Amino acid sequence: MAAPVDAGATAAAARTGEPTVSDRTDPDLALAESTPVEDSVYPAVGGPDVDALLYDLDLAWDPSARRLTATATITFRAARDASTFTLDLAGPLKVSDLTLDGTAAAYAHRGKDLVVREPIVTDDRHELVVTYSGKPRPVPAPTTRGDFSTLGFTVTDRGEVWTMQEPYGAYSWYPVNDQPADKALYDISVTAPDPWTGIANGRLVADASEDGQRTTEFQLDEPASSYLVTLAIGDYEHASNTSKSGVVLDYWYPRGQPMVLSDMAVGNDAIDWIEARLGPYPFSSAGILATDSMSAMETQTMVTIGNNDYVRSPAVIAHELVHQWYGDQVSPADWRDVWLNEGMTMLMQALWEDDHDEGPITRTIREWRAIDQDLRDQYGPPGAYDKAQFGGSNIYYSPGLMWNELRLELGDDEFFRIARSWLASRDNTSATREDIYAHWEKETGRELSAFFDAWITGETTPAPGVPAA
Repeated sequence: MAAPVDAGATAAAARTGEPTVSDRTDPDLALAESTPVEDSVYPAVGGPDVDALLYDLDLAWDPSARRLTATATITFRAARDASTFTLDLAGPLKVSDLTLDGTAAAYAHRGKDLVVREPIVTDDRHELVVTYSGKPRPVPAPTTRGDFSTLGFTVTDRGEVWTMQEPYGAYSWYPVNDQPADKALYDISVTAPDPWTGIANGRLVADASEDGQRTTEFQLDEPASSYLVTLAIGDYEHASNTSKSGVVLDYWYPRGQPMVLSDMAVGNDAIDWIEARLGPYPFSSAGILATDSMSAMETQTMVTIGNNDYVRSPAVIAHELVHQWYGDQVSPADWRDVWLNEGMTMLMQALWEDDHDEGPITRTIREWRAIDQDLRDQYGPPGAYDKAQFGGSNIYYSPGLMWNELRLELGDDEFFRIARSWLASRDNTSATREDIYAHWEKETGRELSAFFDAWITGETTPAPGVPAA
């Protein structure tokens, strides 16, 4: 997600036209095997029993009635023995039918907890089918930020839909193990009145209109945490361009708003710039989706940006694309480590701004250091933040400063070599601070635990430099 403060570059022109429909592939469920946990910051959302492998969502949206009718087919692995298991599903959505492995199953739906009263045994695979409908509403966000106060399924005055759901809120529109440690594959089919378009993560694999309804289907063929899933339904136009390395970027923007497309098209140049530092783009599709939000979000393969100059600025779009590596390819296993996403990404944003004459990095780092202590006092350390102030500036600037100290100590070549090797070693997984600390210590041959601890859990701003062991 973009930092909650204000931060052009000339982008290659995008070509307008119909999107390419790709061939569907067989999902590789092994890619999605995860180790779900009870989150230490938000333990009431998500849980350790279910390892979701594939969410197959069939969604129909009636904008005039503001009503969603849906079937979710969830392929999952039992992560441990349990007499019952629970998924998250918001109360406004009413379940009309539920089967487990083709047989009607007992369940209870209280509040957001959908409890299936059937036993499961560790490592057994199951298929849960949930049919449900209702008028979805967003859920309150645990934050004091000014650019968002609710999460999940959001409906505009016109009946259009967009979603952003960090640290949770996917449960506002589908049954889900709504925690970052449980990554899964997705097939999402969206039906809405023609010419509106339903847009989600991954590759477009079907696009058909019949009887005044348009159905689009998207397939995400590498696993994503639920907070990285996006859904938008509205009157969209499409364009695309291609990076020098051959990555095709799809752009979805409101019909008749070419200036939005002009802003988005910097993604082409940003991909090339990021690849030179972090390695090849990690997924099979890439895109940017414009919505009526006030923020921006690194939703996997289909970045979601909002409706203001800041979140459509080149630096913020580059920031969200960097997250495809740091945050999406490798995600946090627990919300205490959201700084794993934002620290490296903020450093990359500062380097982008430096390279594109938007602000010298020396000045940026000086400004960040000047406010670091105030951020620790207001929000807590970046790795032990106030859970009621999710997404505060402390998780962005403080770890960004830390990574810059290591960059200066090691030099750019060695620093980015290790940054790339971390991604390669943890591809498609969720990781902890202990994992990344151990990786950097191994790759540098240095004792860095005190350095990391001071920056991530310390209550005072560390001195400049990387102390010798």
